[in-house]
Amino acid sequence: MKLWSVFRVSLREQLRSPWDLLLVLIFAPAFIIAYWSFMGGGSTYYPVLVMDQDRGRCPVGDGAVSCAEQAIAAMKLVTYESGDALLRITLLDDRSIAEQKLRDRDAAALVIFPPDFSQSIQAALHGQPPGGAPVTFVGDLNNPYYSVAGIAANAAIDGYIQVATRQTRPVAYAEEPLSGSGTRSEFETYVPGLLLTSATLMMFSIAIAVTHQIEAGVHKRLQITRMRALDYMGGISLLYVLIAIASLLLSFWTAQLLGFHSQGPLWVAIIICAITSFAVIGVGLITASFSGTSARAAILVNFPLVLLLFFSGSVFPPVKVTLFTLGGHAFRIFDFLPHTHAVVALNKVLSLGAGLGDVVFELTAMTTLSVLYFLAGVWLFKRRHLT
Repeated sequence: MKLWSVFRVSLREQLRSPWDLLLVLIFAPAFIIAYWSFMGGGSTYYPVLVMDQDRGRCPVGDGAVSCAEQAIAAMKLVTYESGDALLRITLLDDRSIAEQKLRDRDAAALVIFPPDFSQSIQAALHGQPPGGAPVTFVGDLNNPYYSVAGIAANAAIDGYIQVATRQTRPVAYAEEPLSGSGTRSEFETYVPGLLLTSATLMMFSIAIAVTHQIEAGVHKRLQITRMRALDYMGGISLLYVLIAIASLLLSFWTAQLLGFHSQGPLWVAIIICAITSFAVIGVGLITASFSGTSARAAILVNFPLVLLLFFSGSVFPPVKVTLFTLGGHAFRIFDFLPHTHAVVALNKVLSLGAGLGDVVFELTAMTTLSVLYFLAGVWLFKRRHLT
């Protein structure tokens, strides 16, 4: 069977450039490890500096400590739903040192409890109007971490004050996490998009390997055997779909070792990545068709790679510019990328526990786009090199 022959030839050509294959198989797991380290092993924590100037004794709770110490203890209890600490509290006495840490972004916020904080709590218990010095929050407003750390610390202190003064809010608030999202660490929220990079990085290998075959005249020798274009493209596609699945599994197992827990079936994620890989193959063939040399292919492939990874939501949040709405679905500016729909589908499956029937729209969109990309690549490559 000529398709199998093409598969074996392509595999041998790929193994002659092992570094290209290693890039695909190792880079995606390495990317996952990098994100895990960025998140501090699970979720991002926000370092908060605290200056405790409170000199009084607290009229509530443990009378041996100040109200500021009790409020600091409340701040330490702020965690994610997964149990990971949200705030890392460090006590300091020198404000100049604290402000230097804020400038160096070694800390996200500084909280200063005034000397009369306990007296203010006691006054509130007796119904007296507030007259003490305020709790001060210091931070770099240009640091995006400051807003999160400041809000979290403020909420913890406010909650403590309400309990200590026996004053409650007139309206209660409740949060209901969607499906299993409440127990996810911050690292786990990035994993679905990162898994898609494992299939996308294969574009490097495709463009370089196919261009190398063109340079070596491999496709011409295969044509002598009366090989059809379908056999040639089928053999190449079979090889790289298998590589994409292998890379996905390796990346998935790496994420699992680092604490990732899938809420949905892995086989659905494999189907999603396998379908997306056809779009990657098509773009790789388009790149190879215009490259001429493997060196040029290694350069040109970066442009579609950046488009597919950075504008689809795989690595960064997607650009949400809505063009129109149809059938209850908003169609955005980068929805012409199959990866955009693949990221949504993977998040539904791996993070929210959805099944195959819950991602029909995304599967339909990404399959249609992947087929179009693949056919465009096949047509262009056939026109330029197989006729």
